[in-house]
Amino acid sequence: MRSTRYLGFVAAAATVLAAAPLSTIFDQWTWLIQVILAVAAGYGAATLARHLRAPLWGQVGAMLLALLLVLTWMFPSGREWLAVIPTLGTFDYFGHLIVSSGADMRGYGIPVPDTTPLLFITVLGVAGVAVVVDVLSVGLRRPALAGLPMLAIYSVPVAVSPDSVPALPFVVGTIGFLWLLVADNVDRVRRFGRRFTGDGRTVDLWEPSPLSAAGRRLATVGVVLAVLLPLAVPGMTTGLLSSIQTDPTGEGNGSGNGGPAGRVNLFAALSGQLNQSESREMARVTTSEQRPFYLRFAVADEVRTDGFRVRSPRGNPVGRGLAQVDQDSTAGVTRQTEEATVEISSDFPMPPLLPTYTDPTRVSGLDSSWLYDPGLQVIYSNRSQARGKKYTFQYVRSTYSRGVLTGAPSLASDDQMRRFTTVPREERVDSLVRRLTAGKGSDYAKVRALYDYFSAENGFRYTLSTKGGTSGSDIVDFLTNKQGFCQQYAAALAWMVRSAGVPARVAFGFTNGTSTGGNSYVLTNKNLHAWTEVYFTGIGWVPFDATPAASVPGSVRSAWAPDTDTPDAPAPSAGTDSADRPGAATGPGSNRPDTDPADALPGAVPETQAAQPGQPWWILPAVALLVLLIALPAVRRLMLRRRRTHRLATGPVVPAPRVEEPGVIQVVTDGGSGRARADAHAVWDELLDTMVDFRVPVNPAETPRLTAERLASDDLSGPAADAARLLGRAEELARYAPDPSREGPLGPALRSVRRGLAAGASRRTRMTAVLLPPSVLLRWRTATIEGYARMVNSADRANAGLRRWSPRRLIGQRVAR
Repeated sequence: MRSTRYLGFVAAAATVLAAAPLSTIFDQWTWLIQVILAVAAGYGAATLARHLRAPLWGQVGAMLLALLLVLTWMFPSGREWLAVIPTLGTFDYFGHLIVSSGADMRGYGIPVPDTTPLLFITVLGVAGVAVVVDVLSVGLRRPALAGLPMLAIYSVPVAVSPDSVPALPFVVGTIGFLWLLVADNVDRVRRFGRRFTGDGRTVDLWEPSPLSAAGRRLATVGVVLAVLLPLAVPGMTTGLLSSIQTDPTGEGNGSGNGGPAGRVNLFAALSGQLNQSESREMARVTTSEQRPFYLRFAVADEVRTDGFRVRSPRGNPVGRGLAQVDQDSTAGVTRQTEEATVEISSDFPMPPLLPTYTDPTRVSGLDSSWLYDPGLQVIYSNRSQARGKKYTFQYVRSTYSRGVLTGAPSLASDDQMRRFTTVPREERVDSLVRRLTAGKGSDYAKVRALYDYFSAENGFRYTLSTKGGTSGSDIVDFLTNKQGFCQQYAAALAWMVRSAGVPARVAFGFTNGTSTGGNSYVLTNKNLHAWTEVYFTGIGWVPFDATPAASVPGSVRSAWAPDTDTPDAPAPSAGTDSADRPGAATGPGSNRPDTDPADALPGAVPETQAAQPGQPWWILPAVALLVLLIALPAVRRLMLRRRRTHRLATGPVVPAPRVEEPGVIQVVTDGGSGRARADAHAVWDELLDTMVDFRVPVNPAETPRLTAERLASDDLSGPAADAARLLGRAEELARYAPDPSREGPLGPALRSVRRGLAAGASRRTRMTAVLLPPSVLLRWRTATIEGYARMVNSADRANAGLRRWSPRRLIGQRVAR
């Protein structure tokens, strides 16, 4: 009974340790406290059932009952009896929590806050795994199988985390599993009888078994390899969800609404919302501006062969201030500072993003978890969600005259904004762009020629259905069929503008919604919209909406980008703000496609996860560290050679004459002899290392003369051979002669031998001798082996000392059978 109680405790503790990887999902540690309480309750119930001699099914029932009572106590619905006895209302509440946990998983980024649905599903899952582990380990005595449900816990953070799961939580979980295996093995051995070493000698209970020590070493090596191998092999340190979300079909993450801001599937989410038949409120906005433009929340500015993609934003907390925006009006550009308040509803489809007007300058009502990317001009969060938020911000409303846009210079060849002009080559699109922009002298004239092309006069029409094509390119199919909705218009115009050499990107947001009086608007899913932003040098990003205004509820047009289906309005005078005028707010259709968004996007695929993020900050230090590690053996070899040879004397050293007087025994101490002996030893050590570097065998049993003669006859010739013999004689005299002397300088002789060995070696051997000198690697390997041997010997001596003072030695020795 005592052994099963201990094994049950180890099974419960191992389950809690296996849940350590969940720490990478949650922002706080509330989940761990609740998990410990639930698992402890299950362990107590199982122990009580075993004490009462209950069968296995009774033990399982007791654990499930204890889990139910604990869940009822920790997650009350308010309809329980005595706070712990569940009722039908309790089970209804549990079902609601399970359903809500799915919405929270999609709505929050990693790490998630301590919401009740997520905590409930976590405690339920880990405690359920604890029941299975207890049954397998204690009831069925199959602890190895218990690793499968433990691995299921570890697979959760691997599947949902967009980044690599740290190695430390995995190590903690592995320790728990090994503990369970060891505890079961010890219990089996105790039941079997006496332990033995493997060579027939019995081992007392208090004495450590060599076999168990070997097993512990093997287990330690296995754990180390299991942790280090994924870190060393490329491609094994990325979360499973990342590989799923990079599926080119764009269907990797289900709804596409979960995860950090840069991983929101904007094209799929926008199409899904527009495709709904019912209208649902998503936000309310009140602004000081009389005729505001579109409220925006995201931008797609990277384009590939399969379309535009959203890259992950990068910014600083909004509390540190937003980007500086020019607020002064100039000739042709009118800028006015305005203020707006936005209240987000619970149906907002992009929870990691907050909508604002263009060029926000200050925001209030948000905590430090919200960040601002000045390049994208978006506010986002990797931890919080937008639903239920209410915030106020100031922004700069800019209007432009056609004259100032026409006078904007083209980009310089080395301008960094050139990266927004790159586009895959599509000859049919490029030829159309060249035809439309032929003879256009300014960037604005080119943009207007492309913008005006999307008109009913040229055959374009807004439709609830789109046609497929056989060209193999979405943008070519759209420009051929000339039917689509806002996403096709925005992405196609941005693609063509880039093809003309002008920076462009796709923006996402809301058109002006239904007015509730004054300057307040209600925004619904019917107001979700996409448009194009074009960059002009010295001015900034300017919006162009090519979608037919009559088909977009709340559409707004401007003098520099009028409705393509109505005659051009006369250009306003420079510096006035009358350039904006509201377009047709309603039309016979609604901005709603009835086709699969994956088939309807021209040059803009639903999948946005595969955008390449910027290089992380640690790349350069990691590369520098790697180069340093690679160069370390060569640097060590160079320093060792320099230390041995830089103090060599340049000429022959002759011992001082010995003066003898009758009847006097005189001892002469010659400092030159000591110097000569030290120089000879240092040069000989350097020669041996050089031989090792150039793969020349070194026999420690040979005398210096034999080694030098073998080297001179087998590997050297001419002056190099004579130099080797000189070094051998110098070492021989330094070892055995009372007053060593040498025939000539050792430094030039050593260099001659090295040049001779290098001349006779292959190129690979020479490169290895310089970059990875074998003498240094051999010395390091020998030092490691010797250090490990000393550590093992010290551990053995410590164990022997502990055994000597062990109180169990007072027990009489058993008679061997």
